[in-house]
Amino acid sequence: MIKQCTLALLAAGILGGCSMAPTYLRPDAPIESQYPDNTSSSATTPVPEIGWNEFFHEPRLRALIAAAIENNRDLRIAALRIEEARALYNVQWADRLPTFQMEGDASRSRTIGGLAPTESMLTQGNYRVGLGISAFELDFFGRVKSLTDAALAQYLATEEAQRSAYISLVSEVAKTYLTERAQSKQIELARQSYESYKHSYELMQKRYEVGASSALELRQYETLMQSALVSLSTLQRERAQTENALVVLIGGKQIKDLPPPHDLSEDDIMQDIPAGLPSDLLTNRPDIRQYEQLLKSANANIGAARAAFFPRITLTAFAGTTSSSLSGLFEAGTGAWTFLPQLTLPIFDAGRNIANLDVAEARKNIAVAEYEKTIQVAFREVADALTARDWLNEQVKAQAAVLNSETERLKLAEARYNNGIASSLEVFDAQRQQFAAEQSLVDARLLRLVNAVELYRSLGGGLVDSGSAKPESPQKSVPQNEAG
Repeated sequence: MIKQCTLALLAAGILGGCSMAPTYLRPDAPIESQYPDNTSSSATTPVPEIGWNEFFHEPRLRALIAAAIENNRDLRIAALRIEEARALYNVQWADRLPTFQMEGDASRSRTIGGLAPTESMLTQGNYRVGLGISAFELDFFGRVKSLTDAALAQYLATEEAQRSAYISLVSEVAKTYLTERAQSKQIELARQSYESYKHSYELMQKRYEVGASSALELRQYETLMQSALVSLSTLQRERAQTENALVVLIGGKQIKDLPPPHDLSEDDIMQDIPAGLPSDLLTNRPDIRQYEQLLKSANANIGAARAAFFPRITLTAFAGTTSSSLSGLFEAGTGAWTFLPQLTLPIFDAGRNIANLDVAEARKNIAVAEYEKTIQVAFREVADALTARDWLNEQVKAQAAVLNSETERLKLAEARYNNGIASSLEVFDAQRQQFAAEQSLVDARLLRLVNAVELYRSLGGGLVDSGSAKPESPQKSVPQNEAG
């Protein structure tokens, strides 16, 4: 009968625990239903399904991204965080089942047999061995279940954080690489300009030596030459630092035998992508899903705080053999058992349980605000990228036209100077403006490409390559011992 009661209590504690957590309702997204100036209804192919090696066309860039995914330490740490969160969840889940342990103890004591000093000493022994359950909580009010649900949500949030780190790594490698290519192009232009200015300075110096030009003209050309050298040195320093950053992103070692790079003016570096709808962000962005899981964790913790107001029933039991002598421990008739249920009901705790509930509810409200803020930030990132995409296309066209005009102006100024119509100041100014226009065009092209990468990232792209399967749904990647 006792065993039947014990099994009934265990079954009730394991299976019958209700949850006192509030019913979870996803907060409404505090964003508009359309992006600003966006008339497209939805994307034919969701951006997360466009693999990064499909989005990025350049083989050199794809090789760098693949190396970063394989070797980047930040991404490796994020993956290890998942293992840590999984282990913590398993620890919490284990509290939902009783822990059976083998118990054995022995004790011997010697006491005075009576008050008379002549009486003999009394020696006693007690030996016990068996199977026991220690302080298992029967979860009638769902406290342990709520804590387990909170740990599960934390684990899923860690998975989403790793996915977000993966996407960020892909975009950071791409942006750093594009910056390095732009700096390489600007170094090439600066070196060409320096050589041209140096040649002009040497010609002007010869003219000055024969009295055909003034010292002022000579110093102006010297200033132009030295300014180009300053720009060249600055760009070389910046490019070296960018290369160092890229090496860290791809794992700390240079990669040899990379495919040749493409020029930033080429249109085949990456593909164009549609925007889709703002509601897609809720399922496409891992950081939004991460904060939603944190919200679910905070919601479950409210259930645990509420359950603390109700009685807590724990069970301690033992079944085995006991004897006063070690040799008689396993003899017939030495069987013994103990059954110690304990009920604890909070009566006065100086407001501790109420304060814990207030803390849990406040943390949930904070989690709601953080979730909504994450959605708003994601919406703004996409809106900014879409707005910038149109204007940057116009900026590149306009800057290319400026460069063409400055190039023609320089030709005309040189022709006028050679014919004695214009002074060297006109040529000096035309050369300076033409060099600035070249550098500005490279900057504009870089901004357009970086903006395309940002749009791809902000829409949730970059998690898979075109040859891999769709990313696993976080609801399906639950540890195997998840019990609902």
